[in-house]
Amino acid sequence: MTKKSRDSYDYDYDYEDERRPSKKSSGSSRKSSGGRYEDERPHKKKKSSAKKKKEQAKKKRRRIVLFIVEIFALVILVGVLWVVQQGTKSGKMELDEEKIIVNDTVKEKEETTMKGYRNIALFGVDSTTGSLTKDTRSDTIMIASINQDTGECKLVSVFRDTYLNLSNDTYNKCNAAYAKGGPEMAISMLNLNLDLNITDFVTVGFAGLTDTIDALGGVYIDVKDNEISHLNNYQLCIADDLKRSYTPVTSSGNQLLDGLQATGYCRIRYIAGGDFMRAQHQREVLQAVAEQAKKASPTALGDIATNVFSEVYTSLDLTEIISLLADVSNYSITETAGFPREENRTTGRLGEKGDCVIPVNLEENVKWLHQFLFNDYEYTPSAMVQECSKKIEADTGKTLN
Repeated sequence: MTKKSRDSYDYDYDYEDERRPSKKSSGSSRKSSGGRYEDERPHKKKKSSAKKKKEQAKKKRRRIVLFIVEIFALVILVGVLWVVQQGTKSGKMELDEEKIIVNDTVKEKEETTMKGYRNIALFGVDSTTGSLTKDTRSDTIMIASINQDTGECKLVSVFRDTYLNLSNDTYNKCNAAYAKGGPEMAISMLNLNLDLNITDFVTVGFAGLTDTIDALGGVYIDVKDNEISHLNNYQLCIADDLKRSYTPVTSSGNQLLDGLQATGYCRIRYIAGGDFMRAQHQREVLQAVAEQAKKASPTALGDIATNVFSEVYTSLDLTEIISLLADVSNYSITETAGFPREENRTTGRLGEKGDCVIPVNLEENVKWLHQFLFNDYEYTPSAMVQECSKKIEADTGKTLN
């Protein structure tokens, strides 16, 4: 077993390796611990307890769905518009809550430090026109944590090859969870290893992201000189699979990228930082998409409805979204980060499992995560996280030394 430096980290495999141009085109409890949204101003008439609870639940749900609309560039809205226009079945999945793991300690934290927050899993799968449900690894794994009282959101990328418990006492690269058990297993993997309470998700493929960005008029990204050739090679790969033409990026600097260009930018890994930098690019694009989504016109939404619906898969109730778009501007992505954190991770080859991102100490990484997301500076990881941390250390000890 050998250890590799962070900046030189690479993988034995990739899902869309760069190709040169050729002539031939090729999350137990679903209860949000979120703060109370009850209107505390004096009323002339006292409302019934049942009515108050109903209003609280309604407001809480509004906040959750609103944010998802923003950060995923109205991708979810596609389902609503398509259902209304075509009367077809949406890309909604009814999660089996009994299959979603939430550690016991987290259930207690829902009433204290995690109260007022909603955590949602965002998956980008390595699929152009293929399956979004399972049997494909999640190339992108993000956690969106929403402060329901302020509208602020923090995004955390979980590096796809992080060595974790897949939620079935099997340890491997964490992106294998989606391939083996779909969103339910992938959500459970996040909850079990990170002490979270995720019960909702959104999944999108390459075509969905590409078409969404095009419908929104593109996104502004600062492209570096050493990224241009890789960006163009990746968008060529995607264009071949989608049977589309593409426009090469010819210069560096802050510029408007179209859908294929921005998706290609999300794929870059053959530069300093490897997959860590790729995850950062993905967060940058998502932030840029969120900003463009706030400016979306009815025409752009119509384009999304026409082109993107089949690339969306989610647990959320899409019928609520269309009436909530007016408040999208009230939500914003304030901070982003990667997990495991740079100061507490390394990389190395773990036998047949290949090159992995290794949490040097999972417990310490989870403490940091709860500090970053929930401002909890005194968090004690659950017994399950402690057990996973010891197992990871035992499996990777020779690599770490």
